[in-house]
Amino acid sequence: MITFTKAQLASLMATGVDFLVTFLLLRWVGLPSAAASGRVTIYGVTGTICGGITHFSISRHWVFNAQEGKWADQLNRYVLVWIGNLALNAAGLYLLSRAGCPPMLAKVITATTVAVVYNYTLQRLWVFKNSE
Repeated sequence: MITFTKAQLASLMATGVDFLVTFLLLRWVGLPSAAASGRVTIYGVTGTICGGITHFSISRHWVFNAQEGKWADQLNRYVLVWIGNLALNAAGLYLLSRAGCPPMLAKVITATTVAVVYNYTLQRLWVFKNSE
């Protein structure tokens, strides 16, 4: 239960980075009406990349205490899981924004669902599996 709680806190920190980057891009770069859903997707993907970098570092050093594991092996597994995460986030953002969902609400719904259902399970059972 402690690992799960730490994982959720790490996810919240990474999600904060993710959402902040997305929000700042939405505010600073803007959303012209043409191709708005495509821009929402690009901004969301950029936020997801920044959040992914943050999350790997926190997970390796604090959540799973996995410094003993081979960094490159963990990173390779993390990147594979993260690519799936990125694809699921991009698809969710695109579909929800096309359906008329406000951009930040689409981001919250998508990111939360992917984090709980997909990310934690694969990181615990595969990415950092020998670390607990």
